[in-house]
Amino acid sequence: MMWSTGPNKRTCRRAFTLIELVLVLALLVVITSLALPAMSGFVRGQALNAEARRLVALTHAGQGRAVSEGMPMMLWIDEKQGAYGLEAETPPQTGDPKAEKLTLHESLQIAVEQTGSATMTTFHNLPAIRFLADGSIDENSPQKLRVMNADTTRWLLWSAAHGSYEINDTDK
Repeated sequence: MMWSTGPNKRTCRRAFTLIELVLVLALLVVITSLALPAMSGFVRGQALNAEARRLVALTHAGQGRAVSEGMPMMLWIDEKQGAYGLEAETPPQTGDPKAEKLTLHESLQIAVEQTGSATMTTFHNLPAIRFLADGSIDENSPQKLRVMNADTTRWLLWSAAHGSYEINDTDK
């Protein structure tokens, strides 16, 4: 028996059918809908962590600037506006050219908590951390800062032993 190699020969092609493609797309939609809430929580958590790190970096910048310029620096916190910044306590008449103002991501809030009965340091009627010219932190500066989103909180706690603020998951 001989096989025909002429034009009537049927060739077999392997390809995906429309039904197989639709099933794969439906499976991708289901997987995406399950993973999306977890991913959005991850993104919110990353914004919170990034903001806490940015705030700690600004405390280090404030300490460094106080020492290098030989004058107190104020890191003020505006809870209502969701902003914070750093500027010289006694700026020149033209203002502080190195002043910084940062705003929180829209999903975040910041709060200042003072422990003890001491009067809290303020700057322009806002709670503030005061960095002295020797790099130390004024004892009336806030002990705790809280950066939070809808479901998570990061605490910035003053560590007197280290002379700086540190990020923590709890307020202790």
